[in-house]
Amino acid sequence: MRGQWIPFDADALSQFLGYPLVLEEGQECEYGQRWNQADGFDEEAIAHLLCIPGQDFAWTAAGRRVRIMRTNMTTLTQIWMTLLLRNIQPSDHNSDLPLPKCQLVYAVLTRMSIHVAQLIADAIHLFAGMVPTKHPLDPDKFNRVLGFPALITRLCQSFGVPLTPSKVIRPPITRAFIEKYCTQRPA
Repeated sequence: MRGQWIPFDADALSQFLGYPLVLEEGQECEYGQRWNQADGFDEEAIAHLLCIPGQDFAWTAAGRRVRIMRTNMTTLTQIWMTLLLRNIQPSDHNSDLPLPKCQLVYAVLTRMSIHVAQLIADAIHLFAGMVPTKHPLDPDKFNRVLGFPALITRLCQSFGVPLTPSKVIRPPITRAFIEKYCTQRPA
């Protein structure tokens, strides 16, 4: 960035975040261990914890759970989904939570150890390798999701790159935001 090398790997992000989780060489966080097991997450337990009573995942025609719709989530799940989709694994939509991200919210709510810096580094790597898609209405434009703009801006600043952000990227997650966007609505 402007002639300055800015590392975005898990170690650099972990240092930047104040070492939220320190692992020994070869050690995995609890979330990573569960993720790598074929039966690592109990989908019934996930639905019970993340959904309002009487609600469940959306299912495929083949009978697989695929996502939880926002309207079926508890307020706490919606808050964590918002934080997750803004800061850990960005997405260009937030009306539902696919099963892998449900597993992450479940891990947070059940207090599993999570290597957040590795998750962010993996997501940045994924964003960097994405091929922009053509805009559906204007073929001369391309759609590209920008992941982690605030984090990358602050990381660049911490390495001495002079930046002057011209606008607020997203509003902060405050009580007013939660009451407006993350509260269960009566049916």
